[in-house]
Amino acid sequence: MEQIEYICLEPIDALKGIIDSIWMLKNCSDDSRERIIIPDGKIDLFFFLDENGFFEIFISGICTEPVIKPPFPKSVMFAISFYPIAAEYIFKQSFAEIKNHTKILRTDYLGFCKNDLEDFGYFYKKACEIISLQLTKKIDLRKQKLFEILYTSKGETTVKEISEQIFWSSREINRYFNHWFGLPLKSYLNIIRFSNSLKQLKKGSFFPELNYADQSHFIRHIKKFAGVKPSILSKNENDRFIQLNLLPEN
Repeated sequence: MEQIEYICLEPIDALKGIIDSIWMLKNCSDDSRERIIIPDGKIDLFFFLDENGFFEIFISGICTEPVIKPPFPKSVMFAISFYPIAAEYIFKQSFAEIKNHTKILRTDYLGFCKNDLEDFGYFYKKACEIISLQLTKKIDLRKQKLFEILYTSKGETTVKEISEQIFWSSREINRYFNHWFGLPLKSYLNIIRFSNSLKQLKKGSFFPELNYADQSHFIRHIKKFAGVKPSILSKNENDRFIQLNLLPEN
């Protein structure tokens, strides 16, 4: 991706439990090939601007399957990648209905505008300020702990184990996940485990390093979330899988 400029920054400390990253992807080429977005368990707020001045803000729910992304030649995209807990505490709305989908928002959503895409440093500061202002309620400690366990375990845990650690029943946890995100916790754990397997796949390692029952189980999960076998995903011909290409080498 020689003509792709990519910058990714962590949020300010106060938002690290809410935002995963704030990033920019600039395509300077005329490449009009479709790309594939694979599940990573995040809610993403996108800001898109093409060479003709067309500007759009849209948001995506959690993906449970690969999504084909339209071509984006000669364009720039800024994005804020949120942990799911932001649904309740930042957006204050359920994302169940837009699971595997996107929703177009007003072009002045939350006070953002087209001019913000002229400078990524400026956008980063403004994004942190705006999102901080949206956080008006103290986060439930059980939910905070729940997501900490999810990510530190890399998905290598169970609903039962999480329930016992945070003293919140499995039924109530699943009710929470289904209401806000449109899927049960077990399905979300599988997404996190898949996402944490991408680095090994990029290096060409096809033997499961996380707690899959066996290699056949591992292959089935990769095909479910990426739509292709591990060997094809690893090759990433024509840079089809954007997230895989943007992963650090180490």
